[in-house]
Amino acid sequence: MAELQTRCFDARRPLFPEILALHEKWKGERAAIICDGEILSWRAFGEASNRVANALIASGLKPGDTVVVAMENGIETVETLFGVMKAGCVSAPLNLTVSDDALTMMIGDSQAKAVIVSENQRARFAGLIKEHGCLQLVALGETDGLWTSYDEWKSAQPVSPPAVDIAPDGLLNIIYSSGTTGRPKGIAHTHLSRLDWAYDLSVALRYHGGARTLCTLALYSNISWVMMLCTFLAGGTLIVTRKFDAGEFVAEAARHRATHTALVPVQLRRIVDHPDFSADKVKSMSAMMSCGSPLHADLKQRIFDTFPAGVIELYGLTEGVATTLDPEEVEGRMASVGKPLLGTDIKIIGDDDRPVPAGEAGEIVGTGRIVMPFYFNRPDETESAIWRDEEGRPWLRTGDVGRLDEDGFLYIVDRKKDLILSGGQNIYPSDIEAVLLKHPSIAAAAVVAAPHDEWGETPFAVVEALEGASEEELAAWSNEKLGRRQRLTGLKIVEALPRNPNGKILKRELRASLFPEHS
Repeated sequence: MAELQTRCFDARRPLFPEILALHEKWKGERAAIICDGEILSWRAFGEASNRVANALIASGLKPGDTVVVAMENGIETVETLFGVMKAGCVSAPLNLTVSDDALTMMIGDSQAKAVIVSENQRARFAGLIKEHGCLQLVALGETDGLWTSYDEWKSAQPVSPPAVDIAPDGLLNIIYSSGTTGRPKGIAHTHLSRLDWAYDLSVALRYHGGARTLCTLALYSNISWVMMLCTFLAGGTLIVTRKFDAGEFVAEAARHRATHTALVPVQLRRIVDHPDFSADKVKSMSAMMSCGSPLHADLKQRIFDTFPAGVIELYGLTEGVATTLDPEEVEGRMASVGKPLLGTDIKIIGDDDRPVPAGEAGEIVGTGRIVMPFYFNRPDETESAIWRDEEGRPWLRTGDVGRLDEDGFLYIVDRKKDLILSGGQNIYPSDIEAVLLKHPSIAAAAVVAAPHDEWGETPFAVVEALEGASEEELAAWSNEKLGRRQRLTGLKIVEALPRNPNGKILKRELRASLFPEHS
C-alpha cells in the first residue's frame, strides 16, 4: 500500500496554477465566472488564462516580472490576473480611484514590465507610462499606435498550459496599501503564502465546491482576492458585478442563489436600508464576511436580525494577519472581532514592547504562514514593521491597539496608526498632508478622521495658514489635487496646532477637540 501511495501521490504541495488546472479538467463546463449574464466555464477560464500566460511569455516576460493590471471589474480582469499567475509573473492590480501621480509612482515602484488596461483607461495610462519603458502595453479594444489589442494578443497564443516552473517562494502579487503622493508601499505575497491564505480563509469562511460568491468590490482590493482565491480553491463559481449597487446586490443574490460574499460595513448598511431588501431574497447566503472597517454593534445586530446566515466579522491586514468572529460565538461578544485563523497567532504588547496580560490593551502583533515576506523594495519599512519575541522570532506590528479576553477573543480598542478607514478603504493622512503643504499659504497641516454616517470616516484637515487665507479656497485647491477617496470633507484654519515638547502634532487631542462626541 505504501508503494502504491508513493506512485499515486506527489508529496510536494501543488501551487495555485496546478489546483486551477485540476478544476479545469474535472469541472469542465461548470461555471467558473459569471458577469453581466456572460458565463465562462471552468474549461474556458483555463484556456483563456493559459492564453494570457503564454502571451506574456511570448512578449519576453519571465517569472518574477511584474505586470500592472489597471482594469475595471469584468471577466477579462479575472482571466488576466490568473493568467499572470500561471506565467509565474507578479500582478500589481492598481486602485483606479487614486490620483495620476499616485498611479505613476506605483507603476515605477512595481518595476513593471507590462501594463494591461481596460479600454476606457487607455487615455489615462498613455500619459503615465512614457518614462517606464514597459516591454508590453495591452488594452481592451482595437490596436492603435501605442496599445496592442488584448483580444488579438491573447488569441494568437495556444490554450495549453504554459511551460514555466514556479517557485513556491516566488512572488504572486503586490497589493499597494496606499493611493498616495508619497512613495507607496507594495505588500508582497508569494505563491505559497497566497495558497495558505486561501486554505485558512476557506475554512474560516466556510467555502465549498458549491460556493457561488457574489463579488461587488473592485478586483484590485485584497478583500476581492479573498473571494477569488477561496472560491477558486474550492472549485466554486465567482459572480462579478461591474460596481456595487445595493439594489443590484439584492437582485443578483436572489437570481444566482449566492452562497458567499464579502462586504464592507457601508455596503451592508445600504443593503439592509434598500427598499427591495428582504431576508427571503438572501436566504441562499450561507456565509457572509464583513471587513475593511469596524462593524458597529447596532449594524451588526441588525444584520443578524435580517440575514438568515448572520455575518462573519473579519479583522485583518493585507500584510497577513486575520481574526474572525463566527456567528455562533457572537452572543455576549458583539464587540469582538474573534480569534486568529488557524495557522496565525497574535499577541498584545505594551509600550515597552513586552506582552501584556489578558484584558490589558496594547499593540496587536501577529505571526503565521500567511504574513507577507516584505514590503516590495522597502527594506526600511519591512524592518520597522517587525517585533521580535524573546526567542528572536519576527512578528508583524499591526499598528492597531486591542485587547484579548481570558478566552482569547480579540477586541479592537483604537488605531495606533493614523490611517483613516473610509468605506473600507485605507486613507493615509500623511499623504494628504504632503499635498496640503505644497500650497504656499499653508505652514503646517494635520489630517484626522471625521465621523461620517455613510462612509464611517472621512479626512478632515486642520492647518496653520498665512493671514488672509480662506478655508473654502484651501479646501477646494486641495481636493483638486487629491484622489477621489482622499478628498477632504472639511478644512479648518487654526493659529497653532497642538504639539508635544518634541514638536509632534497631537492628533488624538486635535480630533477630540473637533469631534468630542466621537473621541
